[in-house]
Amino acid sequence: MSNVQSLERALTILNKLSEYPDGLKISQLTEQLDLSKSTIHRLLTTLGSMNYIAKDAETNKYKLGLQILFLSRNISDSNEIIRAAKPFIEKLSKDINETVHLCIEDRGEIVYIDKIESNHTVRMFSRIGTRGQMYCTAVGKILLSGVTPSYFEEVVEKIDFAPRTPNTITSQGEFRLEIEKVKQQQYALDNIENEEGIRCIAAPIYNHKGEIIASFSVSGPSNRVTMDMIEDTLIDKMKDTSLNISQTLGFTDVN
Repeated sequence: MSNVQSLERALTILNKLSEYPDGLKISQLTEQLDLSKSTIHRLLTTLGSMNYIAKDAETNKYKLGLQILFLSRNISDSNEIIRAAKPFIEKLSKDINETVHLCIEDRGEIVYIDKIESNHTVRMFSRIGTRGQMYCTAVGKILLSGVTPSYFEEVVEKIDFAPRTPNTITSQGEFRLEIEKVKQQQYALDNIENEEGIRCIAAPIYNHKGEIIASFSVSGPSNRVTMDMIEDTLIDKMKDTSLNISQTLGFTDVN
């Protein structure tokens, strides 16, 4: 059986189990899916080891597992963040006519979940759903500034700190100092660290518990997104937008 065929059959099992909240026995799955008992058993064992399905010891029926709930929760959480942030990042992009990205953290990487384009001819090369590094992006720095110390160490230990531009932070020590700075100022910069000629500023989005759950950034060519523009205009706009989005999500601590 090829890997693709195994994947298709495993997904077929998950789809079938989703139709039966009380679960199905192997014999029922075999009958409904027209697959051999040995094939069903092997796939269920693999899915069970990853918590995608669970077996009821009393009924011998298989049901969808907690990993499915985890995945659906992440999708729901992301959608809630997008809905809350959308009007504010659209306004921000319109006010300054630069690209705004909305990102979350997943397994030590940033994931782009929304993007508002500027009207400029030269645009950012990024797509919703793509992933990026945390150490050389402004959104990544923001997201890492809000994780637990143990998770921070876990992520940092896996970073190779490869130089992407002459400005990229290339050591753990320098990066740790950068994150402490981000925590103090409540915004982060990618000062041409990830891509030549591109400068970004990012700010956090908090949930009702005061936890950083997402980050948004303004990105553009460094000749447009200048340090003067950042200091004179963008820092205040980013903090205002951060507060507006966070309050929409239930955040109340403004201190």
